[in-house]
Amino acid sequence: MTEPKAKLAISMSPALLAKVKTAVSRARAKSVSAYIEHAVAAQLAAEADFDVLLAESLAKSGGPPTAAERAQARRLLRGAA
Repeated sequence: MTEPKAKLAISMSPALLAKVKTAVSRARAKSVSAYIEHAVAAQLAAEADFDVLLAESLAKSGGPPTAAERAQARRLLRGAA
């Protein structure tokens, strides 16, 4: 049995919504809600991966990262190095 879904309202740019609707019309997702749910799950997985990478780096370096090192790592993960 699947877990019941919670309803919410979100706002996004019309251009971005049009791209999501195009993806749905091309059967990349069952619905806009399913597409957004997948995107949120992917973001959460990426953040969890970051936490694992950070823990591994800490284990290797022997100390916590500085604020600058943490900011740089986040920029790299977003592709904005």
